[in-house]
Amino acid sequence: MFTYSDVALKLIVGFLFITVLINLTGKGNLAPTSAMDQLQNYVLGGIIGGVIYNPAITMAQFLVILLLWALLILVTRYLKTHIHWFGKFIEGEPITLVRNGEMLVENCIRANLSAKDVDFKLRTAGVYDIKDVKRAILEQNGQLTVLNRGEGSIRYPVIVDGQIDPDVLDVMGKDQEWLDAELSKQGVDNIRDVYWATYRENVPRFKIEVQHLITRPIRLA
Repeated sequence: MFTYSDVALKLIVGFLFITVLINLTGKGNLAPTSAMDQLQNYVLGGIIGGVIYNPAITMAQFLVILLLWALLILVTRYLKTHIHWFGKFIEGEPITLVRNGEMLVENCIRANLSAKDVDFKLRTAGVYDIKDVKRAILEQNGQLTVLNRGEGSIRYPVIVDGQIDPDVLDVMGKDQEWLDAELSKQGVDNIRDVYWATYRENVPRFKIEVQHLITRPIRLA
């Protein structure tokens, strides 16, 4: 039997649950940057919206459903952060569409983008001649990041969550042997310990954050 008190109680529980889950998983889902964030919001909204008006679902069942979804989200976030292939499977990875003024057709097709889609994204980013583009990257959230020729101090994330981005090394004109040597100079022996390492063009410096919460700047020779 439908009662306003039951709806009100479920709304309060849903509100508190969303607040707790956001604090546990971080604020990223408030401004989704990946398919995982979008999925979390859509399903959670569907669960709460579909349950509060259904008197056949008891409060206990409602709580169990919310807890199961929260457990799935927390486990998935942990796995995507600590297991590289799993993270790539869940969220994908940035795809370079244009490099040094040349369109990478195979990458565009791999991203399921037609020529019209790529042209639209480039025009939206203010690009009318790809010869002026040093690098155009399709991010996980579908946005296009464009780096034009002649722009100085461009930040490249060469290591993310303990994993090297070989495409960034290629843009830098370096190899993994060089990276290992530079990290070793700063006492970093295992790349998996590195949370984030960036390289700034024309500013030879790494900024390192390791997983055990020690932040150290790394200066390249």
